[in-house]
Amino acid sequence: MLQPILGFSKKTKDEKIDWLVANYLNNDNNSKNVLKQYWNNDKKLQKLHDGFIENTVSNYYLPFAIAPNFLINKELFAIPMVIEESSVVAAASNTAKFWLERGGFKTEVISTTKNGQIHINFYGDDLVIQTFFSETKSILIESISEIEKNMKKRGGGLLDIILINATDSLEGYYQLHCTFETSDAMGANFINTCLEEIAKTLENTSKLHTDFILKNTFPEIVMSILSNYVPECLVKAQVSCPVEEMSANGMDGKTFVSKFIRAVEIAKIDKRRAVTHNKGIMNGIDAVILATGNDFRSVEAGIHAYASKNGNYTSLTNAKIENGIFIFSIEIPLALGTVGGLTKLHPLANLALELLDNPNSRDLMKITAVAGLAQNFAAIKSLITTGIQHGHMKMHLINILNQLKASEKEKEKAVEYFKTNMVSYLTVDLFVNKLRSNGKIL
Repeated sequence: MLQPILGFSKKTKDEKIDWLVANYLNNDNNSKNVLKQYWNNDKKLQKLHDGFIENTVSNYYLPFAIAPNFLINKELFAIPMVIEESSVVAAASNTAKFWLERGGFKTEVISTTKNGQIHINFYGDDLVIQTFFSETKSILIESISEIEKNMKKRGGGLLDIILINATDSLEGYYQLHCTFETSDAMGANFINTCLEEIAKTLENTSKLHTDFILKNTFPEIVMSILSNYVPECLVKAQVSCPVEEMSANGMDGKTFVSKFIRAVEIAKIDKRRAVTHNKGIMNGIDAVILATGNDFRSVEAGIHAYASKNGNYTSLTNAKIENGIFIFSIEIPLALGTVGGLTKLHPLANLALELLDNPNSRDLMKITAVAGLAQNFAAIKSLITTGIQHGHMKMHLINILNQLKASEKEKEKAVEYFKTNMVSYLTVDLFVNKLRSNGKIL
């Protein structure tokens, strides 16, 4: 029976791997080799990677790709994308080319405000805590003056603090809702540091307040943390062109646009479709966020919450016709940074930002939103014309052949054969086995 291990984090990387192999990998030396073969030969670079998280034993590689020809606000971009899904980059590139000939993408940042909350228990008189807050608000703001000094120089900082009585929803629950601008930083560490300092000041000040002392009822801090729901940090991207210019895959523009808008309408009202619809959007968004060293998990959470902002989970994109013009757009919250975190620390993230001409956070919001819109356009275009599997499985063919350990000659014959035949794991497996049994394509 396996026993817990103490002091695992203090072991060397080799010792950690030896322990894993002995206890979980059946003393398989091949497993050890797999872990070690992904170590970087540059020891300085490997040490940098090891420092990102605790208990590192290897590196996990994902493809770093480029989707070229994105015309955004009349400027041409080659967008870096990190993702493992076969057809995503190809779809993005095809969409970029499609809209390059139709005016490209137009984007605007609507707002960039971020927020965090100090969550409070208070079971006393509402008037007492409201009065206390109004009297001490300036003290709370002043308490972070040193923390936000550098952020203010960059045009950011705390915007406001409001006290919210949420006792109708949860007994004794209040919160301080704090709003921030964080310039080109995503701002998580800055916001959390500010919140914790404000919370400490509130708690210390309340202990000296006469009304609290007389009634022996004080506000109690539960926790202080930023929110990844940032509906005031919004970016919009859209494409548009005359309906008659929207012909695709042998379908005339009017028919294509009619089916396209209907597909979006379905995602507006059907939750099951909306989830998959939005997942496709996130294929593009997450790929850019990963490439630039940002936090895709926080963005995912915030965007999906935004898709439910009206009480029902729905499509993040919109499609319509206005005066004979087809318009396809997206409006999403994106809290991104181009300084801090891994954006400069990770060499490839740094390179990705360089490829994008070192954008500020607002420009990165625009580029990322475009990647999401492009991905959604490509998915819907496939769905209403050839079907999603036609392009996806063609791209997946090489992955299947690699799983089957196909030789280069077998791959060449398979690629040629499946230009006109349906791709699935079963059909490719049968094809390769027939090649191996008699050397002929049957």
